[in-house]
Amino acid sequence: MFKDKVIMITGGTGSWGQELTTQLLEKNPKEIRIFSRGELAQVNMERKFGNPKLKFIIGDIRDFDVLSRSCRGVDYIYHLAALKHVPVCEEQPQEAIKTNIIGTTNLINAAIDNNVIKVIDVSTDKAVDPLNLYGMTKAVGERLIIQANKLDGKTKFVCIRGGNVLGTNGSVVPYFINQIQTKNKISITNEDMTRYFITLSEAIQLLFKASEKSCGGETFVMHMPSCKIIDIAHVLIDHYGNKDTRIVEIGVRPGEKYDEVLVSRYEAPNTYEYDENYYLISPWLQIEGYADHYKQFKLKKVGFAEYSSATELMSKEKIKTMLGKGGFLN
Repeated sequence: MFKDKVIMITGGTGSWGQELTTQLLEKNPKEIRIFSRGELAQVNMERKFGNPKLKFIIGDIRDFDVLSRSCRGVDYIYHLAALKHVPVCEEQPQEAIKTNIIGTTNLINAAIDNNVIKVIDVSTDKAVDPLNLYGMTKAVGERLIIQANKLDGKTKFVCIRGGNVLGTNGSVVPYFINQIQTKNKISITNEDMTRYFITLSEAIQLLFKASEKSCGGETFVMHMPSCKIIDIAHVLIDHYGNKDTRIVEIGVRPGEKYDEVLVSRYEAPNTYEYDENYYLISPWLQIEGYADHYKQFKLKKVGFAEYSSATELMSKEKIKTMLGKGGFLN
């Protein structure tokens, strides 16, 4: 799929983007374009990789002109750029709208104008039954991506929806480890809060699979293990802490949910078991060629009413195995 192709990654200097770049290079592409706003992050990434196949482009997805020029000759786009931190989006909603909604619209139009083969939008569990503004903007972004398959163009658009990825910028595990090492305590919002988690390398492998198998219009939902945040805290304290390490409950922040959902009760009737790694949400819209493509697979509908992080929680032993696999228990 990617051999001798040109691939662009928006927001490519982040943790997702760097791991995606690492694994894409193994597939022998012609060029990988890293499109992002941060000059220093690009310089550091360029020095880290030192690979001539990487081309770094300073730009903002809010700026259609530079985005469209950057898409010339591109075959595939991974859309990772977003404002993602819930409190930031709550405090500055206009900025979240500009990046997550207007920016996504710009990307859709730029991809169509440049005859990109496929756009893969990486979304989040927070887009499901959204409570906070970040989730609302990502939910709109998903709808824009799916509806783009009905626009006048050859480009195919697909959504990938996942939960938290261990070790990404701002994620809870490195934050907890730092708190233990610097303050000998961990602050959590609520002891009953649950979240989905997966390692970064696993997430990218699943991303590739959905990229290759999608026909345009579908939303692939990763099967992801979930756990209580307080159980992660206990496992990290057992490894890094001591008898004096404390857990302090600070209260739920504005816009936070106790549990996250990857498939809502409204989406479940239209959701199918794709394989052992993915659920597939079919679009409400009638998209040309979609039904014929999936008819051959004879997929079964899911048996749940909702796919929530509050169900099938990992034990502390499984959490320890996951954290070890992700390289966090060194």
